[in-house]
Amino acid sequence: MRNICLSNVRSFIRPPARPTQNRRGSLLIVVLVTIIMLSLAAYTFTALMQTEEEAARLMSRRVQSKYLVDSGVDFTRLFLSYDKDTIREKGGVWDNGNLQGIPVAADPNKEGVMGRFTLISSSLDEMGIPEGFRYGLTDESTKLNLNILPYLDLLQENAGRDLLMGLPNMDESIADAIIDWIDSDDEQREYGAESGYYSGLSPAYQCKNAPMDSLDELLLIRDITPQLLFGLDINRNGILDPEENNQATSLDSDMSLGWANYLTLYSKESNLTADGLPRINLNSPDLEQLYTDLRSAFNEEWSQFIIMYRVNGPATLGEDEEAPENNLLVPLDFDTLEAAFTFRNALELVDAYTTVSDPESSGETVIIKSPIRMSNLPFTLPNLMRNITTYEGAVIPGRINMMQAPRVVLEGIPGMTPEIVETIIEKREFELNDPDGSDLNRQFETWLLVEGIVDLVTMDSIYPFVCTGGDVYRAEIVGYFDDSVGSSRAEVILDHTIPVPRILFWRDKSHLETGYSLDVLGIDLIE
Repeated sequence: MRNICLSNVRSFIRPPARPTQNRRGSLLIVVLVTIIMLSLAAYTFTALMQTEEEAARLMSRRVQSKYLVDSGVDFTRLFLSYDKDTIREKGGVWDNGNLQGIPVAADPNKEGVMGRFTLISSSLDEMGIPEGFRYGLTDESTKLNLNILPYLDLLQENAGRDLLMGLPNMDESIADAIIDWIDSDDEQREYGAESGYYSGLSPAYQCKNAPMDSLDELLLIRDITPQLLFGLDINRNGILDPEENNQATSLDSDMSLGWANYLTLYSKESNLTADGLPRINLNSPDLEQLYTDLRSAFNEEWSQFIIMYRVNGPATLGEDEEAPENNLLVPLDFDTLEAAFTFRNALELVDAYTTVSDPESSGETVIIKSPIRMSNLPFTLPNLMRNITTYEGAVIPGRINMMQAPRVVLEGIPGMTPEIVETIIEKREFELNDPDGSDLNRQFETWLLVEGIVDLVTMDSIYPFVCTGGDVYRAEIVGYFDDSVGSSRAEVILDHTIPVPRILFWRDKSHLETGYSLDVLGIDLIE
């Protein structure tokens, strides 16, 4: 009885049984979570490694593409070092498909991918408005050289300002401020600005009063903004991409690329003959040496007339006087001859008169007429222009290539009228389509006179400002790969006034958006 009671008591005080938990599958969940975490870690590590590998490949490609650009620079220097006939045979420098997609080296890490470079330029219409691309170089003489503006003012009053005023959106205040920045004095021009203005700015600085080293310096000059200088061309590729074209602006269409499209610091042309020899300087102080040089290029009649013109200067015929058709040839005594006249340019020889002492008439002075006459200019002027000069030195700086310069640059040239500019633009198209360069007169700025576009007086006034081609070129070189991974580009200015062109300026533009598609740059163009 007692046992029964104790048993009942234990049953009574025993805690209730806990419900049994089903632990089946718990371990599976833990395993799955672990696998997922490990997979995510592995995926993250793989993705990171792929990103690192892609970054390393991209960096390697970027470095390699810079070497492609270097190859393009050396290629361009070699190309320009050929003589003009060879360059013409190879397609020229204006728009040459052979300068597109030039292969350099295959990518060793990716079969079938070639590294290339392309020489590309914006194709501008007569107003300087971009209308696509071309494959070639840009003659810097198609632009206005800022650094020679103070010198031009010495030739003709306010010539520098007049040239600048031809640019769109230019005013006299900015034009004079630009020239004040470049000239060597502290004298402020009528509308200009010197150090007195810039020293009052914060931060203050001084007016440079020296030639500019970069067009970017223009941003230091009063009232010049980045939009005026560079227009809407953010990536500086010489054409407006769709996103650039959608920018709100008050600029005219001919300012879409800004003033940088019309300005340079480097234009110049060779003052040597086609054989690389110095041209004969008509103003040489040594008359005997001048005569010897003249006789190496011209006949006795031409040589004597030039010498006597240097000695006696121009002469004028009276109403009843007549000059002989042929020059009077006399013995030249260089011990007694002394130069008294200085030529401005060779045009002063056209239809000119001077005097000479006739030994058969006891030294009586007679008037003789120049053998270089308007009636025979098409035949005589090319020979004269290729051999003589009035400029000192081996180069002529800053003249404007009227065969390619935009209308706004031409219209600023002193002595140019809208009618003359219009005629030049109409007629010069034949020059760009003349692969043989068969028209000798078109090689010299005096073709305007030969073809009757201007008279002798007008030609004389514009002669110091124009040429038919410079010898400094700007190259936009893009290095890239066929799969478009990694590219570089640079702007290089090359001086071809010497046999092997040298680099005057180099700007790496790889940090800017390229702005060129592979279709434009070209792939698989050369077998």
